[in-house]
Amino acid sequence: MLNINSTENQMLIVTSFYDLVSTPFQGSINAICWTRELIGDFEEIVNSIAVEDNMVELHPDDLRALVLSEPGQMARDIILNDLKLLEALGASPTVNIIHHYERDDSYPFFPTDVYSFHVDRAPIAADTILCTYYGACSEILPNDQGTQKVLIPEIRDELKKLHDGPDEDFESFLIENFFDLHYQAHPDAIPWVIGLGHICRLAIDHPESKVLPCLHRAPKEKNGQKRLLLIC
Repeated sequence: MLNINSTENQMLIVTSFYDLVSTPFQGSINAICWTRELIGDFEEIVNSIAVEDNMVELHPDDLRALVLSEPGQMARDIILNDLKLLEALGASPTVNIIHHYERDDSYPFFPTDVYSFHVDRAPIAADTILCTYYGACSEILPNDQGTQKVLIPEIRDELKKLHDGPDEDFESFLIENFFDLHYQAHPDAIPWVIGLGHICRLAIDHPESKVLPCLHRAPKEKNGQKRLLLIC
């Protein structure tokens, strides 16, 4: 189940793929989730693929080539069907087995990797779609429980030390280096944990958006456990 706690509910729960992709974001709603109870052995798929680097992308032909038990085949069919549904809409979903993401240690006071709460941005209308089939699940932070990091005085002061241009270019510097996309959770914040198998559509920052972008992050992996994730 989804763990949802918020003073202002920003997530809409739906029961079909059609509702997931056709329901518009409006008002405070900037996350829409199709909740499902999936049947199948997704761990078998993860264990059938060698991950020598941080992650590996699974193409449909890779999935079809796996020799799996009946529960593993059921899991594979679900993934292939999800890909088919999204591709029919013109999306470009990918399925990855993730050992871990690269950590960003360029600025110790301001990591900009995906383990930090952040929003996505695009120059055109688009959404982010996520589904974790196995492993730790992605997290969503209610907008009223996070503060844009570039607005926090001590962080802003450190960023100004990095900026070697004129003061009037500072805001452009923040955008060009993606600092403005990251948020710091309030001390009493309670993120929503997206449960296994649920597909969530998240609002992003783009010129036509009528709602706030959704704050989210990748979870820390559990004791080296890999993740099986669909994203587009």
